[in-house]
Amino acid sequence: MPGYGGAAAGTRPLAWVEEMSVRVARVARVTTTRAAEEAAGHARYTYRLRLSSAARVALLAEWSRCRWVWNECVARSKRAHADRERIGPAALDRMLTDARRVTPWLREGGSVPQQQVIRDFGHARAKAIKDIRDRLPMHRRAGMPRWKKRNGSAPTLNYTRRGFRLKDGRLHLAGGIVVTVVWSRALRADPSSVRVYRDTLGHWYASFVVSAHVEPLPPTGRALGVDWGVRETATTTDEAYDLPHPEHGRKTAVRLARYQRMMARRRPPKGKAGSRGYQHARRQAAKVHAKVARQRQDTARKWAKRVVADHDAIAVEDFRPRFLARTTMARKAVDAAIGATKRALVEMGRKHGRAVHLIDPAHTTTDCAMCGARAKHALPLSERTYACTACGASSPRDKNSARVMLIRAGLNPAGVEGRRPGCPPDSQAA
Repeated sequence: MPGYGGAAAGTRPLAWVEEMSVRVARVARVTTTRAAEEAAGHARYTYRLRLSSAARVALLAEWSRCRWVWNECVARSKRAHADRERIGPAALDRMLTDARRVTPWLREGGSVPQQQVIRDFGHARAKAIKDIRDRLPMHRRAGMPRWKKRNGSAPTLNYTRRGFRLKDGRLHLAGGIVVTVVWSRALRADPSSVRVYRDTLGHWYASFVVSAHVEPLPPTGRALGVDWGVRETATTTDEAYDLPHPEHGRKTAVRLARYQRMMARRRPPKGKAGSRGYQHARRQAAKVHAKVARQRQDTARKWAKRVVADHDAIAVEDFRPRFLARTTMARKAVDAAIGATKRALVEMGRKHGRAVHLIDPAHTTTDCAMCGARAKHALPLSERTYACTACGASSPRDKNSARVMLIRAGLNPAGVEGRRPGCPPDSQAA
């Protein structure tokens, strides 16, 4: 064949094969990265906003228009239900178009946040109808969308990609609204949407939605089992990673009780606005609640980061602490923030590409981690030591449960105190 003769005939095919191998490896690496990013999903990056007086007035005016659109959707939905008429987002979009055509005040605002109000209304109504069709109990159903009152709902504006842009570190919203963002950290990618909202303290925030990127950590070859509790928020197979109860709520209980007493003394009659002293006390109580929530989140994220950085796989009890609200441990369980800590651990594992296994908590306190035998009776909460009647092993109750998490996840428990459990006998103890 022409071009494959002489001395170059033996070297050119080899170079071509090497080049193709590099290309294939590059394509495989890019494909793997994209697949990991798609599996990671999306993440929210929230930043504090600094508003001028003009920007604050413009945002509140935009929220007034969006609240009017929401209430019109509620009225239109109620009228359609009374007339036995089917109504969907398309009909509400036509209603918004007609309203903007004849109402100059509504036309002064951006169309993007008003259209997003219709989308949010459609999702809320669809969820309520689905719960009704599924015959869920009343306390578990999502109620039908209700009216948004002027002083009873916090401003929330949603913008898609065509409704905002970032320029020179500032956020430009549809309608000519420009706000300053406090960039506490850099955005990992271009945002696809943003939510501008005000919290109960009057602070404004911008929450950007970006594609989540996996930041893999070097392998460690270690695994960890996690059991949730009340005396200690998290008990693990390694004592160095146990999370003691932070007691953030107990430490601020005195200040919170003081402000709540001030609110009780100055509570206005029903239907009347509160005095300036009542509003001051309410704001101080809200500040205490917000501070405790931030402390719990900070403690959970720091602990989750340390656990994920030192372990390749984590077996976590899929514990739902809702039933603790009906016990005498309700206050301490809420202060432990078990749900928020578990959520932080799962999110941190996803971010760094670690395997987090959620284990069914059934019988984790009655199974023996050494031989696999199961006790015939449930252990009372006052009994903190687990003693197996089959093999005679004895260990702290929560430590035994944490080891059970590892075994149920199929992880190698050889690193747990240097012992490997033998072949488990019959699951029922004698």
